[in-house]
Amino acid sequence: MILLSWNVAGRVTRAPEQASLVVESGADVVCLQELTPGSAAVWTAALAVAGYFVEVAPTPTARESSRPLGVLIAARSPVALVPVADVPWEERVLAGRVDGVEVVNMHSPISTKPGLAKVLTHEAVYRHLATGIGPRLVCGDLNTPRREHPDGTVWTFARSRAGVLRPERGKRWDAAETALIRGLDTYGFRDAFRERHGHSVRERSWTWPRGGGYRLDHLIVSSEIGVKECGYLHEWRTEHRLSDHSPLRAELEMAR
Repeated sequence: MILLSWNVAGRVTRAPEQASLVVESGADVVCLQELTPGSAAVWTAALAVAGYFVEVAPTPTARESSRPLGVLIAARSPVALVPVADVPWEERVLAGRVDGVEVVNMHSPISTKPGLAKVLTHEAVYRHLATGIGPRLVCGDLNTPRREHPDGTVWTFARSRAGVLRPERGKRWDAAETALIRGLDTYGFRDAFRERHGHSVRERSWTWPRGGGYRLDHLIVSSEIGVKECGYLHEWRTEHRLSDHSPLRAELEMAR
């Protein structure tokens, strides 16, 4: 299975260009984040024409127009949707079973969103994966961590630049952000990129316009899934300038 996960930055006018590259990539499963109501129609049509089965997360109601960004799963095989309980913003998490593998596509709300939206989202997806059965993965823009260290430890956005826990966020926030990228290790999950490249490699999948950034885009896989390759297509961001995020591309297989 070739999986491609990409935050497409809510761009409508460039969606046809983005879609062309995605189709040409030959991915079996495509997980997109930051779709708008306008771009979702473009993506759905383009992927359907290319032979994909497409599922889009429910759109918020009109009174929630401040939440226009959604996610999509497309696959060469049919996608059987799987409910994820207690997600506060249902447009940000979409799960489906594809060829026996449960794929969870997630776009974490940013830290400044009200109502602990980020914390509750991470906690809900963690519970869902930790209690699941069979091969499963979570991918997407997880909006964490703030810093990764060579020993494998991380600092989340519950911490300051110096790594000090911010009192207005606290231990629960810190644990929630850590839960998906490190907390699932107990259940046999692994960070696909780090498994292939180790923890000493410094990588950014999202950057500020003037430099600097974070590795916010991830793929976490269960023990039943082998990782043959996993990396970022930085040229889609740096050369084509189609998004401020680099797509993550992985080649996966069922472990024996």
